[in-house]
Amino acid sequence: MRSTAAGTGPGEGETVLASAFDNADALRALLADRTRLALLNEATEQIGTSLDLDVTCAELARFAVPRFADLASVEILPPEALPAGLTVGTGPLRARHTALEAVPGLRHGVEPPSPAAEWVRHRPGCPTAQCLESGRAFLGEAGPGSQGDGAGENWSCELGSGIGGAPVLVVPLRAGGRLIGVLSLLRSIPGTAFDDDAALVQAVADRAARSIDNARRYALAQDLTMELQGALLADPGSPHANLELASRYLPCGTSAMVGGDWFETIRLSFGRTLLVIGDVMGHGVEAAVDMNAYRMLLRYVAATDLPPHRILRQLDHLTSQSDATRPATCLLALVEPARHRCTFASAGHPPPTLLRPDGPAELLAVPTGPPLGTGLGDYQAVVHSLDPEQVLLLYTDGLVERRTEDIDASLARLTRLRRPRPGESLEDLLDHVLATVTPATPDDDIAVLAARVVD
Repeated sequence: MRSTAAGTGPGEGETVLASAFDNADALRALLADRTRLALLNEATEQIGTSLDLDVTCAELARFAVPRFADLASVEILPPEALPAGLTVGTGPLRARHTALEAVPGLRHGVEPPSPAAEWVRHRPGCPTAQCLESGRAFLGEAGPGSQGDGAGENWSCELGSGIGGAPVLVVPLRAGGRLIGVLSLLRSIPGTAFDDDAALVQAVADRAARSIDNARRYALAQDLTMELQGALLADPGSPHANLELASRYLPCGTSAMVGGDWFETIRLSFGRTLLVIGDVMGHGVEAAVDMNAYRMLLRYVAATDLPPHRILRQLDHLTSQSDATRPATCLLALVEPARHRCTFASAGHPPPTLLRPDGPAELLAVPTGPPLGTGLGDYQAVVHSLDPEQVLLLYTDGLVERRTEDIDASLARLTRLRRPRPGESLEDLLDHVLATVTPATPDDDIAVLAARVVD
């Protein structure tokens, strides 16, 4: 094209053309950076919407298909195998296959060797093993199944033999200076290599890895808390032979950390048994640890054979001395089968329920004092009759509370429980109670303790 600038010499024209080309290159680079940032922002919005590890990995796989590939797989290293750096040692490698996504045609045409949420092993030499051992992306084609033994090998090797030279990209998932897993991508059409997209895929993987690592750490903390709480609740004290007991503990699920719900039975002299149920405020490992502290203090104070309201006073005084201990609600029930009675004292806990074989269920009136750990301890005791065949039900608020419902309406639901049937075990009765009263989607953990005097 001829220049329209009058009086421009040959050297000046070349400069103008060069400047135009430079500006075009700069514009293309600017547009590319803008597209890259927009994609990364989109990845940030769509990946990591929850603290569920499987959901987060599935979001990464869905983001990659069909945007980058026809099939995507996410695998996470087990906690005990997480390396200190960005590579792992050589040898057989084990990872958890957490997510798999594919375009419809490929999903129905080729089956992966292992479904999501299963453990797979990778022999040295397969794309996944090369990525894990080097800490760098593997970029190439899936070969025939010679790299593995056909059982638990990387899915891309096996799919490659079915598609024929399919382009494969395996990028590391890294967070906090550690390698936590891999993202594997496959394109079903030969000749469509990942060369131009590899850097962008790695950037997306780095963004997603932070969310995956947060979800992984959350899951580990939740598992630790549940194991701790399960161990603490697995060995309650033994009641006297004149008292039959049954108990349940139900965590509210993966949407929230386990809380500090607990129960205990303490065998006292003269055939008496002290029943305890409590709920430490908050969730997580700290709540479970505080729950154990309350439980140990309770055993110590109960050994002095004080009445229930004075036990609560001592507990409140001891725990209020430490700013580190969380407040807790608690209900004590001193059962005396020989006298057919039960003495109650409450520290801000929901009232007990009495199920009668010859009448409707009743919420027993118990004066409510402040939660333990506040230092305000002013507790009162009240005595109610407890005859054989009557069932005493102690529970935490997770059994009845609904966020959209007044607490009085929630408690009234317990009064509509059916009567205990002749010869019915407490285990069967608890099944009925939980099936009837438990919210469809509990917001809190549930602990229930049922007791019945035995003639």
